[in-house]
Amino acid sequence: MTTTITPAPRAGRREWIGFTVLMLPLLLVSMDVSVLYFAVPFISEELRPSATQQLWIFDIYGFVLAGLLITMGALGDRIGRRRLLLLGATAFGAASLLAAYADSAATLIAARAVLGIGGATLMPSTLALVRNMFHDARQRGTAIGIWTATLTGGIAIGPVLSGVLLEHFWWGSIFLINIPAMLMLLLLAPVLVPEFRNPAAGRFDLVSAVLSLGALLPVIYGIKEMARDGVDVARVLAVVAGVLIGALFLHRQRTRAYPMIDLALFRRRGFAGSLAVNLLAMFALVGFAIFTTQHLQLVLGMSPLRAALWSLVPSLAVGGVAPAAAALAQRVERAYLIGAGFGIAVLGFLTLTRVTPDSPLWLLLAGASVYAGGLVMVMSLVTELVLGAAPPEQAGVASALTESSSELGGALGMAILGSVGAAVYHREVVDGLPADLPVDARDAAQETLGGTLAVAKGLPAELGDGVLHAARYAFTDGLHLAAYAAMVAMLLGAVTALMALRGVRPADPAVVAAEPTGPAGTPMPSVSR
Repeated sequence: MTTTITPAPRAGRREWIGFTVLMLPLLLVSMDVSVLYFAVPFISEELRPSATQQLWIFDIYGFVLAGLLITMGALGDRIGRRRLLLLGATAFGAASLLAAYADSAATLIAARAVLGIGGATLMPSTLALVRNMFHDARQRGTAIGIWTATLTGGIAIGPVLSGVLLEHFWWGSIFLINIPAMLMLLLLAPVLVPEFRNPAAGRFDLVSAVLSLGALLPVIYGIKEMARDGVDVARVLAVVAGVLIGALFLHRQRTRAYPMIDLALFRRRGFAGSLAVNLLAMFALVGFAIFTTQHLQLVLGMSPLRAALWSLVPSLAVGGVAPAAAALAQRVERAYLIGAGFGIAVLGFLTLTRVTPDSPLWLLLAGASVYAGGLVMVMSLVTELVLGAAPPEQAGVASALTESSSELGGALGMAILGSVGAAVYHREVVDGLPADLPVDARDAAQETLGGTLAVAKGLPAELGDGVLHAARYAFTDGLHLAAYAAMVAMLLGAVTALMALRGVRPADPAVVAAEPTGPAGTPMPSVSR
């Protein structure tokens, strides 16, 4: 193997304009995770879905997206990341049109599934293209910081934009906003975004694709269902089945000449550690979000739209954290910065343990802003490390693995932190309910905070006030314990970062031009542009 080292080319105006174009699909895909929050009553009134259909309208997008990320990342490495991006944009736009004018719940579920397929092509493609467009480590760090801020910002903006549109238009408008952006992407990406692929990746392995879907989908499904409805045999079996299929998937990757995932990636210093750190960050960020939104709506009594607007405050407060962390990483060891990010998150969660039903709003928002800032800092830096550890020709799979760890971390966070909060709520609300509360009302009040508030509305004023007092304090007690559990995860993340990532850097700001080889030492063609 012959190696020559030349200075890494710096991205110019064209690359930065192309990068801006790539942020359009990323923003919309992340928004689609949460854009349905306010539309459910309108959809229920017009399409009249069953309870099961309503759940699938919500969940099918996230399940399909999570299950196909690895498959689409590998496919992009083979057919070209820009080509996959354009195919995904076409599917996403067409599915958005179908969803907007769906005349039945089944049609809307099918459209949301196709949106998930499109989203699974767009997310790893955008991040992989960033890896290939920005060879200079400093520029790439800045771009990844902006990418992270766009991703997290889209999830926060989704409910607000949904609420604004539903104030003036019919429910289908929340899907139609996707179409102009996708058309713009289809027009501009072929001009501004170069093509990249790995022609030595071998044929696409359909069996591995099915196995990866069979591994991820049952695990994500089982965890989310346990978070929502508790543990039962079927949900545990789903997780176990996913783990067993995952073992088959890994065995196939070890034995194939051209695997979908090159397991040698995990032997690269910093790769596996970065994925673990990313999972822990998403565990806390996604898992705790439900406590913040429920506190705003159910404890403080805000309308959904007002709560969504206030929930934007942490996102706006941390908007510049990711790019700033990338700049700081040029001077400070990344492992220490990631550890510091987890430490900042600990301070945010510690602040939230002081929140009570009578606390001022600023205390909740301050705690949420601090922990979100620390975790966004972590996520942007570990994303850069993952992409820097992977060879450029495997950036698609590396991106997909990063996002898969995010999906799994978020699902675990909702399941574990949600279960902790629910367990405390059930215990505390029973002890705090008025002694003269009727038995049927007492039973109904023990399920959820929302259910307790509904019970309180049908009671005499004094008795209802006692129920509300018990429920709100029980909820904040659950919030406190969930915050402590999140703090433990943050400390584990800091230790992991310091042990596994110390001394690890992204690819140096130089291009190592080598003649890569295939499985048997055969020459491998260059990455195409």
